[in-house]
Amino acid sequence: MRLLIMGPPGAGKGTQAKFIAEHFKIPAISTGDIFRANVSQGTPLGIEAKRYMDQGEYVPDEVTNLMVRNRIDDPDAVSGFLLDGYPRTQAQVDELDGMIAFTGHRLDAVVVLTADRDEIVTRLLQRAEVEGRADDTEDVIRRRQEVYAEETEPLIEIYRDRGILIEVDGMGEVSEVTQRIFEALDGLPES
Repeated sequence: MRLLIMGPPGAGKGTQAKFIAEHFKIPAISTGDIFRANVSQGTPLGIEAKRYMDQGEYVPDEVTNLMVRNRIDDPDAVSGFLLDGYPRTQAQVDELDGMIAFTGHRLDAVVVLTADRDEIVTRLLQRAEVEGRADDTEDVIRRRQEVYAEETEPLIEIYRDRGILIEVDGMGEVSEVTQRIFEALDGLPES
């Protein structure tokens, strides 16, 4: 099973990705986690990524594409994966299409979590406090929402046109959202 999970920052993608990955026995691959690991380790990629992350901007495609390509080539992702935080631009959609086609597979579904923008800002500010995320200030959070609306939200139509889009209400208790996702995904054939 090869899946994407999309939605605005703070919609609950990371939380739901863990449940989906466990359910389908595939790795959840989060670009955000990979970026944060590189930042905390002070790698050259992390230093470059941090400049963009601190401003609420996307890390450049060439850095992100290489990172994702390397990760989905890992042995645990051969039978499938769930990507969280990628693709975020049209160029990344094209790159991902090439990566998956190269393996002889296809993308099975794209799950989009929908959520109220003001609720998302509140969620992210609470998460920043609990997890000590210095990059989650209100200005940066609001900027991320704008960047998502401008650059990533249009990608949803691409997947809708391909007939693989599944929209799920991301509001409510975590278990309720998880149940909605499983009900939508469980009937899909695997590639």
